[in-house]
Amino acid sequence: MKDYAQEFKDDIIAFRHATEQFYAGNLSVAEYKHISGGFGSYAQRGGKSGMLRLRLSGGRITKKHLQFIVENIEKYDIKRIHFTTCQTVQLHNLKPDTICELVTDAWRNGIITRGGGGDYPRNVMASPLSGVRQGEYFDVMPCALAAADYLLGFIKTVKLPRKLKVCFSNDPHDRPHAAFRDLGFVAKENLTFDVYSAGGLGNNPKMGVRVAENVEPGKILYYIKAMVDTFTTYGNYEKRAKARTRYMQDTLGEEGYCKAFQEKLTQALQTEDLTLSIQKLPITKKGNGTINHPRAIPQKQPGLYAVSYHPIGGCPSPAKLRELNNAIAAMEDVELRLTPDEGMYFIHCTAEEADKLIHLTEDGAATSFEASVACIGNRVCQVGLRDSQALLKACVNAIRPFSFTEGTLPKIHISGCPSSCGTHQIGTLSFRGAVKQTPDGPKAAFALFEGGSQELGKAHFANEICIMPEENIPKFFIELGQRISKDGLTYNKWIVNNKNTLVKLAKKYT
Repeated sequence: MKDYAQEFKDDIIAFRHATEQFYAGNLSVAEYKHISGGFGSYAQRGGKSGMLRLRLSGGRITKKHLQFIVENIEKYDIKRIHFTTCQTVQLHNLKPDTICELVTDAWRNGIITRGGGGDYPRNVMASPLSGVRQGEYFDVMPCALAAADYLLGFIKTVKLPRKLKVCFSNDPHDRPHAAFRDLGFVAKENLTFDVYSAGGLGNNPKMGVRVAENVEPGKILYYIKAMVDTFTTYGNYEKRAKARTRYMQDTLGEEGYCKAFQEKLTQALQTEDLTLSIQKLPITKKGNGTINHPRAIPQKQPGLYAVSYHPIGGCPSPAKLRELNNAIAAMEDVELRLTPDEGMYFIHCTAEEADKLIHLTEDGAATSFEASVACIGNRVCQVGLRDSQALLKACVNAIRPFSFTEGTLPKIHISGCPSSCGTHQIGTLSFRGAVKQTPDGPKAAFALFEGGSQELGKAHFANEICIMPEENIPKFFIELGQRISKDGLTYNKWIVNNKNTLVKLAKKYT
C-alpha cells in the first residue's frame, strides 16, 4: 500500500489552519465544510464542536486499529461513538485541537481519514463476513482493500462532482447494497463479479444499472477507472444537488449510460495497466469445541465462529470498547468487522472465545427490532431534521416490557432527513424526519415507509404511507406488536396478507 500519510502531509497543515480559523469565527460553516469534509470531519450542530469519521476499508478493524481507537477515546475523553451504515467509526463532540491531533495520529497508525467526507471516493464497503461466511461464493475483502488503496490515489489527481461510493458483496444477500451504490461488485458462483453502477439512496434514489457480467476479480480496477472517468465526463458540476452518479441515468438514459461506461472501460483497458494479483487473507487458526447461541455464527473454517454484537443505535459506550479491546488482546487472529447496519462481528473465535465475547456483549440488541438502524440525528448533524437516536431508544424502551418474541417486530430504519443515512428507503418498515401540521401548529414527526427490500434481484425502495407525530410512534409499535403476537406470526409473514391493516393502524396514529 502506498504511504498516503506522507503524501497527504501538507494537506494536514491546511486542514489544521482551516479548523483553527472556523472555531475562531473566521470561516462560515459552508466554507469550513468545503475543506473539512475532505478529511472526514464536519462541524456539529451549533458549531461549537466537531466529529471525525475514521475510514476503515471493508469495515475491517484490526487489533492495532481497535487499540488506537480505544486509547484515543480515553485520551480525549470522547463520550460519543457511532458505527455508520458505511462501515466507519465516527467520533463525536470533539474539540478543535482534538480533531487535528486525531487526524494526524490516525494516519500514523494506518487509518486514513482523507476522503471520509466531501467530494471524494468514500470508504469502500464489503460484506462483513467475507472470507468466513459459510456458503459465500468467494472472499471479496482483498478486492475491497485493493480498491480502497487505488481510490485514495484519485484524491490528489481528480476533481469529482461529488462523493463516490464503491462496495463489494460476497453473495446474493448483498449486505453492503451493491445493487444501488455508485459502483457495486456482486460475487457470483463462477468466481467472477456482476457490476452495478449509478445507483444510490437519498433524494431521487435509483437502483444501479448492471454494466458488466462475469468480471474477473483481478480486473476490478479497470471498472473503477471507467466509473471515475464516466462520472468526471458526464457528472453534473454545475448543480450540486444533482452531482451524484445516479443522475446520469436521468441525463443519459439507462442505455446511454451503459454505452458511456463501456466506452470509458474500453479506453481504460487499452491504455492502463491495472490488473491485480489478488492475495487471499491467510487464516491458519484452528478451533475446537462447539457453541450454540443465536449470536454465534459458525464460520466456514471448522471450529471457528463469528460473534455478532449490535449496540443500540450503533453507539457503543467507551467503557465497553475498552472491555472488548482487553478481551480480544490475547485471542489469536480475532478482528472486528463493522456491518452496514451499525453493528459488528468478532471473527475467528474459538467456541471458548465466542462464549466469552457473547457474555461481554449482553448490553447489545437482543432482537431484530432492537438491532434497528438510526442515523446520528439532529442533535449532532447540521442538516438533520429529527433526532433518530432518541426515537429508536424511545421505541426500544416502550417495547421491552411486552417481551415480544423474535421477529414479531422487524428491524426498522430511521433517517433524520431525506439524505437516507439511516437507509430508510430500503427498510421493511422505516422512518424519515418530517413535520406534521396540526391545528395546534407544526409538530415533530416522521414519515412512515413500508416495503423496502435489499435482496439482490428483488431489491426495491419503500413506499411512504403517512406522516406520524414522533410522540405516537412508540405507541404504534406496541399495538402493532400486540396484533401480530395475537395472530402468532412474525412481521414478515403477517404483512403478506395484512398490508391494508398496517396502513389503517398507522393512520390511526397520525
